[in-house]
Amino acid sequence: MASIPTKDEILAWISENPTRTNKRDIGKAFGIKGAARIDLKRLLKELAEDGHLEKHRKTYRDPESLPPVSVLQVIEPNADGDLFARPLEWEGEGAEPSVLLILKASEPALGAGDRILARLTQVKDEDHAYEGRLIRRIGTNPKRLLGVFRKHAEGGRILPIDKGADREWRVGSDAINGAKDGELVEAEQAGPKDRMGLPKARIVARLGNPSAPKAVSLIAIHQHGIPDDFPDEAIAEADGMKPADLKAREDLTEMPLITIDPSDARDHDDACFAHADDDPKNEGGHVVWVAIADVAHYIRSGSALDQEARKRGNSTYFPDRVVPMLPDRLSGDLCSLHEGVPRACLAVRMQINTAGEKIGHKFVRGLMKSLASLHYEEVQDAIDGRPNDRTAPLLDCVLKPLYGAYAALKKAREARQPLDLDLPERKIILNDDGRVTSVAFRDRLDAHKLIEEFMVLANVAAAETLVAKKQPLLYRVHEEPNPEKLDALRETAQSVGLTLAKGQVLKTAHLNRLLHAAAGTDYSEQINIATLRSMTQAYYAPQNFGHFGLALQSYAHFTSPIRRYADLIVHRALVSAHKWGDDGLSHQEVENLEETGMHISDTERRSMIAERDTSDRYLAAFLSDRIGAELTGRISGIQRFGAFVKLDETGADGLIPVRSLGSEFFHFDADSQTLQGSDTGLTLGLGLRVTVRLAEAVPVTGGLMLELLNVDGKAIKRGPTSRRRGGPVRRKATKAASKKRKVTRKR
Repeated sequence: MASIPTKDEILAWISENPTRTNKRDIGKAFGIKGAARIDLKRLLKELAEDGHLEKHRKTYRDPESLPPVSVLQVIEPNADGDLFARPLEWEGEGAEPSVLLILKASEPALGAGDRILARLTQVKDEDHAYEGRLIRRIGTNPKRLLGVFRKHAEGGRILPIDKGADREWRVGSDAINGAKDGELVEAEQAGPKDRMGLPKARIVARLGNPSAPKAVSLIAIHQHGIPDDFPDEAIAEADGMKPADLKAREDLTEMPLITIDPSDARDHDDACFAHADDDPKNEGGHVVWVAIADVAHYIRSGSALDQEARKRGNSTYFPDRVVPMLPDRLSGDLCSLHEGVPRACLAVRMQINTAGEKIGHKFVRGLMKSLASLHYEEVQDAIDGRPNDRTAPLLDCVLKPLYGAYAALKKAREARQPLDLDLPERKIILNDDGRVTSVAFRDRLDAHKLIEEFMVLANVAAAETLVAKKQPLLYRVHEEPNPEKLDALRETAQSVGLTLAKGQVLKTAHLNRLLHAAAGTDYSEQINIATLRSMTQAYYAPQNFGHFGLALQSYAHFTSPIRRYADLIVHRALVSAHKWGDDGLSHQEVENLEETGMHISDTERRSMIAERDTSDRYLAAFLSDRIGAELTGRISGIQRFGAFVKLDETGADGLIPVRSLGSEFFHFDADSQTLQGSDTGLTLGLGLRVTVRLAEAVPVTGGLMLELLNVDGKAIKRGPTSRRRGGPVRRKATKAASKKRKVTRKR
């Protein structure tokens, strides 16, 4: 048995290993096992009581000094170009010490926000407490940028493609990397600002013509750091996979399960079937089967495929391509429930009564064979009396029973009252060359709602099963809105003559009453958008805080393991809970559930932003040949610098800058979400109908600039366009601002 270390040895090891300071890591470092852990715990407690260590959660460290090796975050260079960093784990009582970074010329450039591991030396009689030397960079470098390269005699400059970027980057002649004038490039910071105030950059990748249609999604992939190449090890694993057989599985191949997806679906990971329940205790009830591709069978915990899937977190969908979570051998083949092909699945049989309430369910691991791969429109057409050759044979035996079960589930939904937002979803249509031909709004058919209700029911069943079996899992969590956002929603509702009750426990039913009151009015979209903005961001966590939006107490994602890593975790949890094999959740995965939930919540948000940015660029390209055209829309956002307008025709968002409204001062009221002119009294607020002229459309950034022509059908009065030279801009207070100041004085 290893000897117990001395206190000095423990302190020295903690200083050298600042990122591994919990009791388990310390015990492992000194080979401490069994009963000896009690002695280690006693030593750590004594060190903490003596002030040598501070216990922070389950870790120990010296609270008043930094260890020789520390995790730092780089901050902006100072006026002299010196680069400093701040310690990320400072626990002392005083101000956190400053660290001057000493970098070699051969080391990579560091930028503000970088996290690094550095070796520290304490210094005296300086304006900083430590000097740090780089060991390695941790994670990705946020100071990478995408832009258009403009060449000149001494190198060139990069014009960033980010809408929010307002400065260029300078590239030295030795850092061009062969880039040509006008090319889209990826670059990284190469040092502090020069005397002209421009940051330096070196080009690391050339991405071609930025105006090429298919460069749009490529820009988003690089800009947001979405992995789009699979490692060789992962591809080799996928290519070596073989279809699953019936061994240790329930035979579902004779069950008439079908898939219903968009007409352009690239994969099929869920299938369904329903029939009348023959249980005499459930007269008039239904049995609903939902079968999901058994991805856990192919993606084993810790494998190269698993590591890459976790890294990606989810698939990312663009109008012209998909960046999948899994290689095509799996996502498009072995894990896709193709028509007439045996496929491994996890399936759940759910009993619902006439009120649509689930009264029982059971999971099985099976082998299925899809009877048909259908799309939403043809299914809906069949139910509406227009069957085609594919749906006609299935109408009575498969499709009508599905809709019968859905009719019951609608009753349960109405009783449960999940949040009933009505926000149209747009679809960008591209031709073969990748150019936008039209922008259409997707129809919300009963076929869509049917599949959604079946999937929600299956997700609830998965969560309930794992809770009952006391199996760790990742929940899909959606917490209640915070009070500040609800107050903002109330003010928006009041501004259009509607109310949201106050002083009671908020339920989705209260929000639905507001949404239904606005339905069919000019304010419907405004109230729907404001309600959506009042919601918290959903996320994944091993703790169950419920799903507010769906009005459900326990909810987990089970139905899309091809494109969401969270669902794969739930599949593995079900495998472990039912003891179906050795491909369930590993002990290490259970320990890391919190971290995994945070990571895949971040990757989900990353994909959402990338998808939104790509849509913005495609829409800007679509509108770029319509400069000067008059367009209608509604004000969808107010900021100090201007008003955002959602255009009716395309759903694109454009900005009316305050500067385009004349030189009068506009008062921004954050509470009422309005801009009001000091001279003309022109007031811009959420939901107002406007006519605008398209002044600028920049495809490479996705930016649209608009000029305001009229508000609610009335031409606007513009303030003065010039001021006496040298005279101050008159900032006459608006009525709203004056009233606000009076209230403040009274208080």
